[in-house]
Amino acid sequence: MFSLSVFKADDTVIELATVSKPKPDPSNLVFGTVFTDHMLTIEWSAKEGWKAPFIGPFENISIHPASSSLHYAVELFEGMKAYRGDDNIIRLFRPDLNMQRMLRSACRVCLPSFDKQELLNCIKKLINIDQEWVPYSSSASLYIRPTFVGTEPSLGVKRPSKALLFVILSPVGPYFSSGSFNQVSLWADPKYVRAWKGGTGDCKMGGNYGASLYAQYEATERGCQQVLWLYGEEHQITEVGTMNLFLYWINEEGEEELATPPLDGIILPGVTRHSILDLTRKWGEFKVSERYLTMGQLTAALNDNRVREMFGAGTACVVCPVGRILYEEKNLHIPTMENGPKLATRLLKELTDVQKKQDIYENNHIRIFPDFSPATATKRAAFYNIKQQLRQANVKYSLLYLAKLKVELQGQFYVFASKEEAEKELRKLIPGLI
Repeated sequence: MFSLSVFKADDTVIELATVSKPKPDPSNLVFGTVFTDHMLTIEWSAKEGWKAPFIGPFENISIHPASSSLHYAVELFEGMKAYRGDDNIIRLFRPDLNMQRMLRSACRVCLPSFDKQELLNCIKKLINIDQEWVPYSSSASLYIRPTFVGTEPSLGVKRPSKALLFVILSPVGPYFSSGSFNQVSLWADPKYVRAWKGGTGDCKMGGNYGASLYAQYEATERGCQQVLWLYGEEHQITEVGTMNLFLYWINEEGEEELATPPLDGIILPGVTRHSILDLTRKWGEFKVSERYLTMGQLTAALNDNRVREMFGAGTACVVCPVGRILYEEKNLHIPTMENGPKLATRLLKELTDVQKKQDIYENNHIRIFPDFSPATATKRAAFYNIKQQLRQANVKYSLLYLAKLKVELQGQFYVFASKEEAEKELRKLIPGLI
């Protein structure tokens, strides 16, 4: 693969797996344990820049033992999903927001910049090849995990001179074992914090999640499913486990309000959070606020019967109702389910409708994939490889010209030393092509 200062999706080299793994039953999926046949990798070095993207069989990655990602957490990741709609069309939900957040996280951890649209186009190619892994199920989807790691082979604490960007895919069912829309219980204790001002809480970095595991297991020991993260002396409510938090209540001024903590550096700017704010503001039915919320305000509202619903929101779970909070050794009952939950249910339906059926966002935020059979995926892989070789052989071509390639190519990777050789061999392969 040749080096580029900016990688291009059109330069992607594709090597198809020789054997396809059996597809799992969508009703028995455990989150993040099954992976598709292929993966995307793109290497970078300060000396050579970006290499051409490569889509090949899913396999282990070889990494130097001194790599900065292993020692100093110079790494980040993203999480997004592909959905198969009732019309059998595969869609991504607002992937541009994931790309923006990923680039922002890369900047924060001193990893190299990249073109957001080119990476998204590479991800599209990968999904198109593995599209039969997108579950034919209304409760399951294909989870997409872009990851970016520093591979600097040195124990020095410094900006990495080498990095690897890779994307893996995993068919997933409901995130929580209790189901996709059952209420969860939370443990709130200020002795643990998820993030702090000036830190990296607003970036999607692995260190933020690994450091939360101890508190998560303590929450489990106390009979709760997730941690309600608090911050500061006033016990500000920040996030719920790996989700953004929403409170639907009657506020201190007697207003019907949907509130969520503001993006002040300790809150991850979630795509689902963003979408819920967009939807509810578009409705115009009640006040929608990004404001600070404290445990004192919540307990007072519970005592006054002003709380209607509380729920978490995120890519993995979409919307997750909260039913109980263990705080200062007291169980606080949250009446989410007693109130329907009307709002949480409505949001879940509208969001999943958008993800699987409709395009209500402007600027083409939802990317649509045509449905292709495995045979067509093989043909398209051959198309990309031939296109790559024609470009390197300095052959002028157009999409219409290359689209004449037939399935007889069977995914083989043909190498041409010159334009003349390319034309000669292609004439043999496909009579009438040139």
